[in-house]
Amino acid sequence: MRLLVVALAGLGACGEDGGSAPLDPDTAPTPVIDRFSGEGAVLFNRAAVAGLPGPGEPVDLDQPPFLVHGLGPAGERVVFYDLDVKGRFPINLYLLHHEGQDGPVPQQLPIVDYVPGDHGYSDLWRVVRVDVPADYVANTATSSAEIGRQGWRVTVSATLVNCPVFPLGSTATRHGGSGTGGMKRGWYQDQVFYYFTFDEQPLQVEAGMVPTSTVYAAFEINPGTSGGGWPSGFMTEGDGISTHVVVDALDATGGYSPLRAMQVYDNAAFASVVDRASAEAAAVVAADYLLWNAPIVEITP
Repeated sequence: MRLLVVALAGLGACGEDGGSAPLDPDTAPTPVIDRFSGEGAVLFNRAAVAGLPGPGEPVDLDQPPFLVHGLGPAGERVVFYDLDVKGRFPINLYLLHHEGQDGPVPQQLPIVDYVPGDHGYSDLWRVVRVDVPADYVANTATSSAEIGRQGWRVTVSATLVNCPVFPLGSTATRHGGSGTGGMKRGWYQDQVFYYFTFDEQPLQVEAGMVPTSTVYAAFEINPGTSGGGWPSGFMTEGDGISTHVVVDALDATGGYSPLRAMQVYDNAAFASVVDRASAEAAAVVAADYLLWNAPIVEITP
């Protein structure tokens, strides 16, 4: 669907002066990224969880509590990254293309309107193509306000990407798709931020929202009891690592989505839950407990 950027034009009042000359991403300022305080910090809120990195400090996703070992629908051993609770409404990711060209403008960083802590931020981004003139110079536009001022044509796609924003120096070495584990850069209000991409399965917007899949989980203490649910932690096997958190799909044909509607089953059934069928048979003690962004980054048969 092709749209003129009427809605974006009003963003020109935000105060950016950009557009007169390109900015250098290597010398541009960087916002302080903090995923663990304020809006968006639900499971991992520094006020309630000790030991979380401070504002702007690197995060190692390959260490607990961000690494979760669970099970696939047929009992496969899978590993997730725990990226906290997220909503179903994606934010826009603006990719600039010279008119008539398939690939983005070389060296141009993508543009988003939100980072963690902003009202409306999401890790899940909807791809929007922006057609710029043939003489456009990379990184002249560094905000959506500039796109609106210029009146460039945009094409809103149905493609979704899972791109959590983290401080520079953060680590995520596991990837289920074509990603390499390195951080990428983008523009946010004339500042450069850093993010990971998890592309283990293709994702598409459904009715304007992020699709969800189902995950079944048991906690050390059942929800509804003092200290129960998330604060008590996932129930684990004797190794203290392996949970019986079970996903319902591993690929797009099965309805895969990293945004998972969590169904909490009675922890009395923990030992018997070893795959999707046994998880579905367990008694549910909290339906649709939360929406959890948890991409699968490893699968072992």
